[in-house]
Amino acid sequence: MPAKISLTTTSVILGMVAAVGPFAIDMYLPAMPEIGLDLAAEMQAVQWTIVAYFIAFGLAQLIYGPWADQAGRKPPLYVGLGLFIAGTVVCALAPSIGWLIAGRVLQGLGGAANMVVLRAVIRDLATGHSATRMMSTIMIVIAVSPLLAPLSGSVLLAFGSWRLIFWALLVAAGVSFLLIHFALPETLTDENRQRFDGPTMRAGVKSLLRDRPFMVLTFLAGFSFASFFVFISTASFVYTREFGLSPTQFSLAFAVNAVGFFAASQFASPLARRVGTLRMIRVATTGFAVSTFAGLALGLAGLASLPVTMAALFVGNIFLGVILPSAQVQALEDHGANAGLAASLGGTMQMVAAGVLVAVAGPFLDGTVVPMQGAIALCGALALGLSWMLPRPRG
Repeated sequence: MPAKISLTTTSVILGMVAAVGPFAIDMYLPAMPEIGLDLAAEMQAVQWTIVAYFIAFGLAQLIYGPWADQAGRKPPLYVGLGLFIAGTVVCALAPSIGWLIAGRVLQGLGGAANMVVLRAVIRDLATGHSATRMMSTIMIVIAVSPLLAPLSGSVLLAFGSWRLIFWALLVAAGVSFLLIHFALPETLTDENRQRFDGPTMRAGVKSLLRDRPFMVLTFLAGFSFASFFVFISTASFVYTREFGLSPTQFSLAFAVNAVGFFAASQFASPLARRVGTLRMIRVATTGFAVSTFAGLALGLAGLASLPVTMAALFVGNIFLGVILPSAQVQALEDHGANAGLAASLGGTMQMVAAGVLVAVAGPFLDGTVVPMQGAIALCGALALGLSWMLPRPRG
C-alpha cells in the first residue's frame, strides 16, 4: 500500500466502489409498482427481485473471499464487475418478471465481490478503532445511496420507463471499473496470500463456525440488516398505496430514513473508544429492538400514520448505524490471517439469514404498514436475543 495514499482517501474510494451494489438495490425501488404493472406481475413476484439479489449476493461471497486471499484483492473485483454488468443488461432488456429475477441474480453474484473484498481490504490496512473509523467513512459514501438512488430513479422515471434505471446502473458499473483499475492499489502482500483449495477452505470454515463471537456478531448483524431488507422490499408499496405518495415523494421519505443511519455511523468509532465495542453493540441493539417494538405497537393501535411510521423507522436506523459497521468489523478482529474467508462466510450467513427471513415473511407482507412493522420487530427481537450472547467485559 503506497504511503502517499491515506486511509481516508482509500476509504472514500472503497465507498464509491461499494456504492454500486446499494444503488442496484435502491435506485429502482420507486419503479417497483410500475414494474409489476408493465410485466403483469404480482407484488410478491416483484419483491423476489430483491430477495433473489440478496440470496445470490450472499452465496457468491463464499467464493470471492477465499479467492481474494489467494489471488489478491483486485482479480475478484474485475470478475464480479463483469457479472454485474451482464446482469444489468439482462434486467434492462427483461421481457418478463422471470427474466428480471434472473438478471437480478446475476447482479447479486457480481455485486458480492465489492462488499466482501472491501471488508478484507479494511482488515489488510487496519484493526480495532482504526478499522471502525474506515468502515464509518465508507458508510458516508454508501449512505448517499439511499439518499440519492431512489430520487435518481424517480427522476429517470419522469423521462422514460423503469428500464432506463438499469441502463444508468450500467454507467455506474463503468465508473466502478475505472476506480478499481486506476485508483485502488493491491493491499494483500505476497507473503500473506493463502491457498485456495477444498481442504484449506473447509478447515478455515470449520474454525470460524466454532468461533462463538464470530458467529454471534455475524448473525446479529444479519438479523439487524434483515430489518432494512424487509423495509426496502415493501416500502414502495406501503408508501405509494397506503399513504398515497408519488414515486418522488416516496424517494424523499425513503431518504429521511437513511439520514439517521448515516449520522449515527459516524459516531460508532468514538463511542467504541469510550465504552468498548461489544458494550456499545449491546446497548445499540437494545435501542434498536425497543424502537421496532414501539413501531409495531403503534401500528397495532391504529396510530401508524406516515409521520409516526417514518419517525419509528428513523430512530431504528440510528441504532442500525451503530450496530452494522461495528459488528461487521468486530467479527473479523481476530481473523486477520484469513480475512477474506471470514468476510465471505460472514457476509454469506448474514445475507442468507436476511433473505430467508424476508422469504418467510413474504406471504404476510401485503403492502400495508402493520405486517411490515411486525417483520421489522421480529428482526429486532432476534438481534436482541443474540446481543445477550456477546462476551461480557471483565471487571
